[in-house]
Amino acid sequence: MADLKSMTPNETIDVLGRVCPYPLVLTKKAMEKLPGGSVLKVLCDAPASAEDTIPRYCEKQGFEFEAVKLDDKGYWELYIKKP
Repeated sequence: MADLKSMTPNETIDVLGRVCPYPLVLTKKAMEKLPGGSVLKVLCDAPASAEDTIPRYCEKQGFEFEAVKLDDKGYWELYIKKP
């Protein structure tokens, strides 16, 4: 499995300040538009989305997923790769 955070994302979406279900809904919409092999970077500060709903969605879809928590900034960078 590739180190997703070292890859250049094809698209970045910012869902900072949004609460469930918006981060997941916006992530799904962005992933639907991207071609296979693309990497989406999601900036998210909602713990439920970053640690539960988005990783679970990725697992069900068969997407590679990596989360990087930036404690100093108070949010996560989520990297999702579409097969």
